[in-house]
Amino acid sequence: MVSEFFIQEQQLSKVTRTLVKDEDGKSIFLLVGRWGTRGDALSLYTMSGELVASIRQTSFAFGSRFDLYKGFEKVGVLRKILNLNADFYYIQHMHWTVLGDIRNHRYSIYQVNRKVMEMSKATLFSGNYFSLEVADDEDAPLCICVAAVLDYWLYNKKKNQNHKPIIGWGTC
Repeated sequence: MVSEFFIQEQQLSKVTRTLVKDEDGKSIFLLVGRWGTRGDALSLYTMSGELVASIRQTSFAFGSRFDLYKGFEKVGVLRKILNLNADFYYIQHMHWTVLGDIRNHRYSIYQVNRKVMEMSKATLFSGNYFSLEVADDEDAPLCICVAAVLDYWLYNKKKNQNHKPIIGWGTC
């Protein structure tokens, strides 16, 4: 059974506390943390305070790298792979691939030929949201963390395009 999670559009890449809600509008997770320097992390907690997942920035070098944790166990490494025609992301150890239109928040995560998650935009009575349809609830915390990083990369890419261009390998 596919579960759907909602994150308010303006909150995902911000340095704030972000609530993740279910289809009924009930708060399920709290995403906290910040980005910008090596070692920064986002952590995802249940509403009862249990740490369920986190993602830590470990490198700014060629194609920034993020370590992905389920609870306190490292389960994967997210990297942006350089591709001239499109963005391509791969999560080592989990064998997850992120494909689609990252810039417009319409993409999917696959593990071989199994769809893990699908991201899209949704407009609800309370505002604009990102909708994450997750095939297995066990994967939801990690999917939310991946979505936060992709939004961070996209936000910083747009921000940097509005200012001075950054020249170098692996900049996003």
